[in-house]
Amino acid sequence: MTEIQRLLTETIDELNRQEKRDNRPRFSISFIRKHPGLFIGMYLGWIATLAVMMQSETLSGSVWLLVVLFVLLNGFVFFDVNPRYRYEDIDVLDFRVCYNGEWYNTRDVPASLVQAIMDSPRVDAAQKEMLTKMLSRKKTLSFYDIFSLDKNVTPSGIPANA
Repeated sequence: MTEIQRLLTETIDELNRQEKRDNRPRFSISFIRKHPGLFIGMYLGWIATLAVMMQSETLSGSVWLLVVLFVLLNGFVFFDVNPRYRYEDIDVLDFRVCYNGEWYNTRDVPASLVQAIMDSPRVDAAQKEMLTKMLSRKKTLSFYDIFSLDKNVTPSGIPANA
């Protein structure tokens, strides 16, 4: 593991701890706050369907199924999941992107990570120079930017083009 990988992993682990990113569902009413119209519409649609089923001779016996399905499916609305960030997910495009997005491209790294890389004696001078150039061009760096510093480095830590 290179020094940049180690520092990135430590930063990601710290973010997971601070933000309670553990892939566990937690009860939350954020859906109601964010989408009150949709929430009310769901209940109005359910009440309309219930009324139609109660009036129907053939469907009135299965009203219990409508209630059970609505309660079960509606239960998912009241839970939020904070997906865990992982170093291994950086630069991987597969089904995980559907779950937690491309966080590594949209989330800025903390300044402390950049400083730790610059202060570390185990990071190559060429990588520090690349980091300085990136900072001067972009002003803020994403996790992918830091990850890309290691792309041209062999497992021994020596730059591939050296």
